[in-house]
Amino acid sequence: MSDKADRIEAERSADEAVSPAPKRGCLARFGANVKRFWWAYLIGFIAVVLVVVLPVIYVGYPNLAQRDVNKSTLDITEMEVSNPAPDSFDIKLRQVIGSDSHYKPLFYAFNATVKLAGAEDPFFTVEVPEVKAVDGAVSTINQKVQLPESGAFTDFSVAVMEKESLDIIIQGRPQLRVGKLPKATVDYDKTVTLKGLNGLKGFKVLDIKLASDQPDGANMIGEVLIPNPSIMTLAMGNITLDLSVEGTKIGISHLNNIVIRPGDNTFAMRTIANQSHVLSLVAGKDAKFKSGKIPLDIVGNSSVYNGELIPYFTKALSSNKLSIELDVLGALGG
Repeated sequence: MSDKADRIEAERSADEAVSPAPKRGCLARFGANVKRFWWAYLIGFIAVVLVVVLPVIYVGYPNLAQRDVNKSTLDITEMEVSNPAPDSFDIKLRQVIGSDSHYKPLFYAFNATVKLAGAEDPFFTVEVPEVKAVDGAVSTINQKVQLPESGAFTDFSVAVMEKESLDIIIQGRPQLRVGKLPKATVDYDKTVTLKGLNGLKGFKVLDIKLASDQPDGANMIGEVLIPNPSIMTLAMGNITLDLSVEGTKIGISHLNNIVIRPGDNTFAMRTIANQSHVLSLVAGKDAKFKSGKIPLDIVGNSSVYNGELIPYFTKALSSNKLSIELDVLGALGG
């Protein structure tokens, strides 16, 4: 019996010796693989991150920024032209940004061209300062601008003089940044509606009377009212106006040191008139002049600043004819 038992035990031990080791689980095998090829897994992880993150940063983020720029608004609340010269002037612009973006990007300073809607050429280029694009943010531009040779600012000046409102287009390629993200370049293209001078409707001669022995030769002096419904302040220097009645020139008027500001403006007017011709009209046989009032046409002749003719203001003045009734008898005190 003992020999048989020993034989059975020996066979069992032999079977156990040749039986395979138990298999390891999937996680264990994966862990061992990671330990062995960790560098390959790291490279793969970085590649996946780059594939996912880079398009978000360099495609999605700029597109989102462009969308917010497109949705934003721009209002010009103040525009001042001073120190005009034939080819330049000082400009002050106050702009207000409207934006409902949650990201509030920082706009870096950039050059913006400004042109009249429908025109091909810009009438000047300004540097827009750095500004945080939050709703209601104010950006103020205060600099000297050089005018292009195209005459585009003359066209703008004529439009301002003649129109009740006009559109200008502001364009540029600013860079912006949100937080720590890299800079993104966007297209800035805004149309802004401005009120014009509307042909100086409401212009009035408030007072006029005869004068004599004036050093400048003026024989009529008075005061005029020039309304300005726009947000523009325009330094136009010394203005000369041609006066005529039914196509016949009767004199010239001078308005000196003129700065037209928003609202109603009053200026002294000095006139050299052909008094004999004017008196002959009201004393003549033509019934339409019997009231002592004559139909006076007024057209701008020139704008001179610091002794230089300002062509864009001169063109704007000459493009606009004013027609009023001049009370000659009132000027005579009759």
